[in-house]
Amino acid sequence: MHIAAIVLSLIVCAIHIYILVVEMFLWDKPAGMKAFNLTPDFAKATKVMAGNQGLYNGFLAAGIAWALMAGQRGSLLFVLGCVAVAGLYGAATASRKILFVQTVPAGLAMAAVIGLG
Repeated sequence: MHIAAIVLSLIVCAIHIYILVVEMFLWDKPAGMKAFNLTPDFAKATKVMAGNQGLYNGFLAAGIAWALMAGQRGSLLFVLGCVAVAGLYGAATASRKILFVQTVPAGLAMAAVIGLG
């Protein structure tokens, strides 16, 4: 697999590991509240929900890592596509910022993977 596809995919993987950590472990801590612009009351009320979201982000990261290690181009495209769709949904329903944090990097990684022909 071309180095650009690997590097871009690893960046997307790292983003989702970061999101996992923030949502599962730091949600109601200063770093988590700052990352998502949360009030202490909201963070406390949504901590369990955020942990669940973090777990799903971890699954996305694991899928990318697995596809890269296995050299599964089709699987990598599938997981990156899932990331892109999740980012589109998040941008439409939660914050436009998600488009640039999830969808754009996933789209760039997909473009690099597809460009391998």
